[in-house]
Amino acid sequence: MDRMIENTRRLLAASLLVLTASCSTSETLAPSMTPDVTNTQIAGFQNVQPGSEEDFILNVGRRTYFTKGSAALDSVAKTTLDTQIAWLSKYPRWLLKLQGFADDPGASETALSQQRADAVMNYLAAGGIDRNRMWAKGYGKDRLVRDCPDAACRSQNRRVVSNLRDERDES
Repeated sequence: MDRMIENTRRLLAASLLVLTASCSTSETLAPSMTPDVTNTQIAGFQNVQPGSEEDFILNVGRRTYFTKGSAALDSVAKTTLDTQIAWLSKYPRWLLKLQGFADDPGASETALSQQRADAVMNYLAAGGIDRNRMWAKGYGKDRLVRDCPDAACRSQNRRVVSNLRDERDES
């Protein structure tokens, strides 16, 4: 019996040594492919040109969100729009289609979505963007991001999307 316990201990000790060796972080292991800094460029995004549509989407942000049943701009929305104003001022060749959406039960979703799009347009115009460069359209519940009953999920549908255009389209 003692011999069996001793053999079990040796087997456990050997297993622990193997396990420890396999978890080593020594330099003999393959180097990590994860960058060691957070601002390292991600493959595929190196060729984003300043002033391009990709630049606007990735570096400025094109979605402005609203609270339930409201077309009022909160401080977060204004921060997003201030960033858009700076970018649009720097790159005046772009036109801007503002698409409003609403998924607010009990509200006139089409009217609310138009009010949201108009609120964004008015804020951008007050910030110096020429109204002739912008147009706003409310789509109501059309083109939902998510169709779900959960309140947190539905909040993603209460938005205005700022889309860059080369020419005006009223669709």
